[in-house]
Amino acid sequence: MERFLTADDLDKALRQDVWEGLTAHPKTLPPKWFYDERGSALFEEITELDEYYPTRRERQILLEHAREIAAATGARTLLELGAGSGEKTRLLLAALSAEGTLRDYVPVDVSGDFLAAAAGRIARDHPHLTVRPVVADYEQHLHLLPTGPPRLLVFLGGTIGNFPPAERSSFLSALRATMDDRDALLLGADLVKDTGRLVRAYADARGVTAEFNRNVLHVINRRLEADFVPEAFDHIALWDPRNEWIEMRLRARDAQTVRIGGLELTVEFAAGEQMRTEISAKFRPERLEAELNAAGLALEALWTDEHGDFSLSLARPA
Repeated sequence: MERFLTADDLDKALRQDVWEGLTAHPKTLPPKWFYDERGSALFEEITELDEYYPTRRERQILLEHAREIAAATGARTLLELGAGSGEKTRLLLAALSAEGTLRDYVPVDVSGDFLAAAAGRIARDHPHLTVRPVVADYEQHLHLLPTGPPRLLVFLGGTIGNFPPAERSSFLSALRATMDDRDALLLGADLVKDTGRLVRAYADARGVTAEFNRNVLHVINRRLEADFVPEAFDHIALWDPRNEWIEMRLRARDAQTVRIGGLELTVEFAAGEQMRTEISAKFRPERLEAELNAAGLALEALWTDEHGDFSLSLARPA
């Protein structure tokens, strides 16, 4: 396993993000801090909820088009950003293996222990592959990731929607800068649809997403010696029609004073004050193509599920 990110790096990033976010007006926290062991388990539970369609829809597209993607790319290396458990990626691994081109699988994630376990399972199931897990932050370490075209770079789950527009543009441009002319990008993106369905996907009836949202406060309590009372914050999911994204927020039920011992920081929350914890942008195909083009990528194919809920785009350097 290669490591470009250490526990100290993660600690420094958390400290900086929490300090900057909780001293800003309005307050914010980045969604990447949802994902400790408990947060990852909660997200896996979310993906199985009736209201949360993206995981099912993306898997449907892969089931129908993995062989087409494999034939079009002939990738020798499959490099997956934010690999997680790699379960959906198994469909691509199988298709590329059947195509006879695939030699290397490079899963990239920030969690070394989780990554090692997932990579180990895939290595056992695909003994013909060289599995090379990399512990890295794909926002910082793109230029350090393994090369060796033709590569298929995979970024699934609609995670691209968590970037604000300027950061998304910078990320796609940085990704393009690492690509050889023989490389391709497979990008998962959620699509604009009925706003009621969108909101329900982030505010499920069982309250699992609410617990997931509040988990960021548990993470800060544990790692930065804070005294948040997570149950004193309500989960909010709303649709922003101007930006065409879902926002998740935490709203203080009462006036609160929170002390973060690890930062020697005291934070005041007014009653009803809201703190943004995530955006999840939804796309229209023409907007997606325009953003890829602006980053120097040409859209080669775009597939959706039968309901038109989710998309997978295949793009190459222009």
